[in-house]
Amino acid sequence: MGEGDQAIHQRTLAGLAKGLAAGEFSSRELTEALLERIAKHQATLNAFITVTADQALDQADRADQARASGNGGPLNGLPIVHKDLFCTRGVLTTCGSRILDNFVSPYDAAVVERLAAAGAIMLGKTNMDEFAMGSSNETSFFGPVANPWDTKLSPGGSSGGSAAAVAARIVPAATGTDTGGSIRQPAALTGTTGIKPTYGRVSRFGMVAFASSLDQAGVITRSAEDAAMLLGVMAGHDVRDSTSVDHPVPDYVAGLGKSVKGLRIGIVRQHFDEGLDSQCAASVKDALKSLEDAGAELVDVDLPNIGLSVPTYYVVAPAECSSNLSRFDGVRFGHRAEKPEDLLDLYSRSRGEGFGAEVKRRVMTGTYVLSAGYYDAYYLKAQKVRQLISQDFRNAFENVDVIAGPTAPTTAFAIGEKTDDPITMYLNDIYTIGANLAGLPGISVPCGLADGLPVGLQMVGPHFAEEALLACAYQYQQLTDWHQRAPGGFL
Repeated sequence: MGEGDQAIHQRTLAGLAKGLAAGEFSSRELTEALLERIAKHQATLNAFITVTADQALDQADRADQARASGNGGPLNGLPIVHKDLFCTRGVLTTCGSRILDNFVSPYDAAVVERLAAAGAIMLGKTNMDEFAMGSSNETSFFGPVANPWDTKLSPGGSSGGSAAAVAARIVPAATGTDTGGSIRQPAALTGTTGIKPTYGRVSRFGMVAFASSLDQAGVITRSAEDAAMLLGVMAGHDVRDSTSVDHPVPDYVAGLGKSVKGLRIGIVRQHFDEGLDSQCAASVKDALKSLEDAGAELVDVDLPNIGLSVPTYYVVAPAECSSNLSRFDGVRFGHRAEKPEDLLDLYSRSRGEGFGAEVKRRVMTGTYVLSAGYYDAYYLKAQKVRQLISQDFRNAFENVDVIAGPTAPTTAFAIGEKTDDPITMYLNDIYTIGANLAGLPGISVPCGLADGLPVGLQMVGPHFAEEALLACAYQYQQLTDWHQRAPGGFL
């Protein structure tokens, strides 16, 4: 069955673009159909914090007018949603936290600006772990998000709302952010495609910071082709972001046709350890065999220090978060404690009432490792180990083009299963954190089902290798149909 025979919500972003261009439906009709799906499934999934229906319909009408006059950008009339840590002018930006539950941003983030300028329509803001701190979307002040494959399970985090909305065919695409795996891990657990670009490839202006040297904006979509469409618009230098890199942006869509023949794919020995579920391992190995049959060469590689990535991350990230979150003090914006006795009482009660348990845990950890007596022992040492991990990747990329393996050690886990044990929760990002520490691009694509739940294949490339990753993912998706599988009840 071709895309033209599918219900409108079942089409990919690329399929919707073709339908709009052919006049099969209008942007308004498309927007109305997806807003109806949000209303239908929100109570079950809790994927949204804010729905911007009136604004979206206005944007859809303008998109239809632009198309009728022969104008409009490359994403004209295509609906998307934003993770609720991208500032959006005139719309709530909560970061999933009580401390920002009344904050209406006066400006747009760079990602929001660029996608809007290309003609994309914003349907709303998606639920997320508070300040992007979590791997299950259970730390949100607005409640956990349910995985559409089984609503008793977590969709992963922190971009769980975006991943659940795309997986349930509520929206074709969503923005997300990835600090230690927060795009790739929920993509794996929901059967979607998620890409984290190179650090500095996409502007962080207007993206509320968690850990500034690790955070990177990206997208969650149904396919590599859709991801290429969005990333081509989002990527590029921005003078407002001092970490933004002035590096040419290729035409990612045009590069999708590149064959994997001759591509050297590194298989990390350390990723196929005893912590990896056997069914997940089998699915990943089958995916790698498919790429090998298509002409790629599989090469074993070592990342000897990758086992230190989780402890390194959980020193560096909390240290940066303790600094970034100090601005939330109840004075200028956000939650403010009632009738404070003095300034210190205002600070302590506003932050105590506004922040959740996981955020407090990381702020306290970060403050500790940055303190005078422990800076050298913890933070400085973690930064040194971070450089060792980065060097391991550089050494590996001297012999291979991309590195591939599992995205997550298991399939989706039950809501509430890991909340009492933060260390177990942290280990869910064991295969993804290394790319963030090294600032490398990574993508996760669906590669199988284990007991009826999605499994993700992760590919990581050298800096600015997004084009190669997207092409490899696209070619894999031409060989298999795992990315087309939808959860029952959301067809």
